[in-house]
Amino acid sequence: MKILARQLTVDLYNCKNSKLNDKEAIEATLASIAQEHQFKVLHAYAAAISEDHFCAMLLCQEGHIGVHVYTDLKYVAIDLFICDENANPEEIFRTIRKFFKPDKVRTTFLKRGDFGSNRDARPKIKNRIAPVRRIRNTGAKVVRILARRNKA
Repeated sequence: MKILARQLTVDLYNCKNSKLNDKEAIEATLASIAQEHQFKVLHAYAAAISEDHFCAMLLCQEGHIGVHVYTDLKYVAIDLFICDENANPEEIFRTIRKFFKPDKVRTTFLKRGDFGSNRDARPKIKNRIAPVRRIRNTGAKVVRILARRNKA
């Protein structure tokens, strides 16, 4: 299949980072991601949309990274668009996730510009929702169940 780009959209819920209001720290994180992945930055921009909402955009020759931060909701929406058939936007997302420290993550992966033989077919979309807290709680429940079985 010939595709032009890979896109990852991400919703981060209940972010724990105290720097959610720090536009400069978020811009610096995006700049370090661009440098780490050797992206050629064409334009970087951050703007306040309202008192509790701002966005940061990083336009690169290789694609773009858009981040919308809603500080009062502790919610962050991210769009990673990489113009490479073999791109791995998940690597970039790991760095962003470490910065914001969310409780719950929802990701959607898209292959953009499918010029394969099935042009009329519905696009393949893969959604993944991973509540971090639920995973930790499930592990603790399994340990408790196993401990009860060993006592019996």
